[in-house]
Amino acid sequence: MMNLKRYLAFVFLWMNVLPAVAQNFPNKPITIVAPFAPGGNVDIVARAVAQGLSTVLGQSVLVDNRAGAGGSIGSSSVARAEPDGYTLLLATTNTIAVLPYMMKSPPYKPSGFSPVGLAAVSPLVIVVRADDKRLNDMNAVIAAAKKDPTRVSVGHSGLGTSNHLAILRIEDAVKVEFNIIPYKGSTPALTDLMGGQLDFMIDQLSSSKGFVDSGKLKILAVLSKERDPSIPQVPTFHEVTKLDVEANTTSGLLAPPGTSAEIIKTLNLALNKVVNDVAYQNRLIAVGSVPKSSTSQEWASLLNQESLNSQKLSQAGKLKAE
Repeated sequence: MMNLKRYLAFVFLWMNVLPAVAQNFPNKPITIVAPFAPGGNVDIVARAVAQGLSTVLGQSVLVDNRAGAGGSIGSSSVARAEPDGYTLLLATTNTIAVLPYMMKSPPYKPSGFSPVGLAAVSPLVIVVRADDKRLNDMNAVIAAAKKDPTRVSVGHSGLGTSNHLAILRIEDAVKVEFNIIPYKGSTPALTDLMGGQLDFMIDQLSSSKGFVDSGKLKILAVLSKERDPSIPQVPTFHEVTKLDVEANTTSGLLAPPGTSAEIIKTLNLALNKVVNDVAYQNRLIAVGSVPKSSTSQEWASLLNQESLNSQKLSQAGKLKAE
């Protein structure tokens, strides 16, 4: 009987401690893991979010780049972290809900996180070196690939990323094969593209725009339904080819599984303040990305739908474990 009383007393004490912990959150620095190399789209969004959250929450918010394996290395580290709200993940729908279906032994499940909220949507573009006279437009790229299959090289930021899947969709729509080369993020791929080791690349406008503005790269097409207002002179892929291929990158903030509803609510309210702030919006728009806010439930629903789509594609043999 005495042991039962002690147990009930402990449970009562712990139930009262949890709300207090949530109410005091945060009382120390927060780390946002960006699972790709510095300089890419996810890194850009993560740093903008971190700066905004630091102001809103009154605590230091640091970005930790843990690149590799299509984003799974950094993502899995957060999936295993303490669910106390101090270790977060800035990831894309593809990293969470597509990549696990493309790995033989995925280190996490699509349901293995506590979604906080959306942060941004970034359009995908097709970029080449500005001085590459062979590939002046998208039709030239397609013609070169049809003439010499698998010789035209294209880079992407990692296995299972929206960039990777966009290449596969283009191959399927155009009926060509490229020499597809994966990287640990956009920055190393962009470096090889400018160095001549790649023929073209599918990338987020946010990470390519600086090189385009400096005259080093040229955008052949944007993979959106309509022309992007920040680059109105660039045609859509559909305009050039008459084929319906659309793709973008949606990113958001996630916490480890089991994070309390109180902490998720605190983080979501803070994140939405950041995303709706003019300074954050201007920072993202300047690099060609679109700020996007949501409830945690809306972000969770989006990830769940993407996971169901990936599951169907996997069962149909369209997504293969590598």
